[in-house]
Amino acid sequence: MTGREAVVVGGGIGGLAAAVALRRAGWQVTVLERSPEPREVGAGITLMSNALRALDALGLAGAVRGDGRVASAGGTRTADGGWIARLDGTRLTEALHTETVGIHRRTLHRLLRAELPPDSLVTDAEVVDVVAGPPAEVGYLRRGRLVTVGADLVVGADGINSVVRSRLWPDTPPPVYAGSTTWRGITRDRWDGEVLAAVSWAPGAEFGMVPLGDGRIYWYGAVNAPPGERSPDELTAVFERFGGWHEPIHALLAATEPAAVIRTDIRCLDTPLPSYVRGRVALLGDAAHAMTPNLGQGGCQAIEDAVVLGVACGPRVAAGTDPVEAAISWYDAQRRPRTQQVARAARLIGRFGQQLENPVAVAARNTVMRLTPARVALRSMARYADWHPPAPPAG
Repeated sequence: MTGREAVVVGGGIGGLAAAVALRRAGWQVTVLERSPEPREVGAGITLMSNALRALDALGLAGAVRGDGRVASAGGTRTADGGWIARLDGTRLTEALHTETVGIHRRTLHRLLRAELPPDSLVTDAEVVDVVAGPPAEVGYLRRGRLVTVGADLVVGADGINSVVRSRLWPDTPPPVYAGSTTWRGITRDRWDGEVLAAVSWAPGAEFGMVPLGDGRIYWYGAVNAPPGERSPDELTAVFERFGGWHEPIHALLAATEPAAVIRTDIRCLDTPLPSYVRGRVALLGDAAHAMTPNLGQGGCQAIEDAVVLGVACGPRVAAGTDPVEAAISWYDAQRRPRTQQVARAARLIGRFGQQLENPVAVAARNTVMRLTPARVALRSMARYADWHPPAPPAG
């Protein structure tokens, strides 16, 4: 393969998707991953219809649907199991014109990596410096040696604590604590009981469950809490907080290995970046717009970013005919308004959803949700999930 060279910093979902998109556009791509071995941090992920359309553009949506599990029904419940609102999976699919799929992050990583040559992923590479250029450069430490590589394009996909962002956007305020901590886990074995892709609320708390393609269940619990709190046994802490909620929550927790529980404080970028590009460097995913998980759109937006970057940096840019700077400027214009709108909406929904504590306000919210017609709730969900990859820029 010939073409311009891109360096992607970060081997997570967004970085791997960007590498796939750029290779399909004709670029030579190197992915720098800090971990010594390729690894999949996290548990499950819900891919909304927008992410599936983006994966369709990468030729991967069929494989994802095959290895994932399509949501059949869901909604919102109270801690005692009473329904606040129910959503039928068929009607949701009809409204969005595609499904919502639950899949293990490990599986999604594997599918993305399979689209790349093995030697394109460089592990144990700790990026320490980035030059925006042109020409752009990346400096990284690997096995005690400093390596500097040049690139026609650098993609910063290195997450919420992005080194690329801190080097080239030094005046940007750091991520802030959003007020909640979350536990995530997956049942050790296939789950034979019925589980809906649903969330349950109590004042200041939320528990969600998502069936995965391998038959197991991904679950998470979130509560309002001071930052930095930790427990010697996090699964016991989850039992103490959620074990008395409706079934099958207690049973799901009992079917989870303690070592499989991950606890993370929820943080986000509350100050929107004025641009996602600088020189020949483009940010995507959490490096550009880390958001709270309340809309389930963090990973989905990163995959969207990757596909749009591939569209922007198409074959003419890859071949050197069109300028890189103009291409990533178009990417920025496409992505920044949408992702920052989604991030604001996620933050707001969190405040009126999981984080709401006042009993009167909670009761009022639940009443409004019960009285809201299903078609209105579906339109609300479709607002952010009804997205299609754009056509290439003119010229």
